Amino acid sequence: MQTVSIIYGMKTEIKAPHGRETYIADFGADLVMKRPLPEFTQAQKDKWLQKQHRTKEIIDDIKAVNNPVYNIPRMLHIKDDEYQLLEERAHGVPLTAKVYQNLTGRQRYEIVTSLAHFLVDMNELKPVQEETLHKMSDELKMQRLRKIIENKMPKWFDIGAIKYVSDLIDDVQNFEYETRKAWSHCDLNSGNVLYDVVNSKLYFIDFAEANYNFVFRDVFSPLTVDLEICKPVYEEYFKLHDKEKYRIYGPRNPDLQNIMRYRIITVL
Repeated sequence: MQTVSIIYGMKTEIKAPHGRETYIADFGADLVMKRPLPEFTQAQKDKWLQKQHRTKEIIDDIKAVNNPVYNIPRMLHIKDDEYQLLEERAHGVPLTAKVYQNLTGRQRYEIVTSLAHFLVDMNELKPVQEETLHKMSDELKMQRLRKIIENKMPKWFDIGAIKYVSDLIDDVQNFEYETRKAWSHCDLNSGNVLYDVVNSKLYFIDFAEANYNFVFRDVFSPLTVDLEICKPVYEEYFKLHDKEKYRIYGPRNPDLQNIMRYRIITVL
């Protein structure tokens, strides 16, 4: 099996490609080593390295909050000249709907609470921006959707179903609301949130896409939609967020119900 030299001249076996850019390899029970794919050009390797340094800064910032209800593996060391890094391992399995449904009520409650804490901590890590008008259609490729409705759906669906989907797209396209941009993870899905069932610990990973985005982007994310916990997570988020820093809709506000509805549609 192919081996690669890593920090301090030790060796380990390549385990599998990680994502589309990185190889990940075991480095003992609690650490992993990452490197760019071997076929990368020099320019691609340099870009990969720059991305890792940015990600490490993001992780260090959120780790400094030191909230004990969730876990974030640290990037321990980046070795520039060898294009490799050493990182703590995130224990557990991807937090899928199947995993979540098989947990105890206590564990599910702790996950909802931990998610809300993480979302608030991320959003308040940097200054929240001023209110602005956000069009839900900006999150979708509307022209592509229209083409699918016109060219693909008639082959499989009747006129009633096609009209229903078309009207729904019209509703999304016309929906807009006042909101703010806040510092966000921007990639919350079951692959980037792991759960250690034995120790009841929640881990957040892959902060490469972190940036400013609309507050509801992470609250109503692929993860919370898949687990069907959008409402309880938002209710907890509403309690925790700093109301002096920014205003958000109350959980029973009719406008929030529409935001949740259309945001879920965009996720699906």
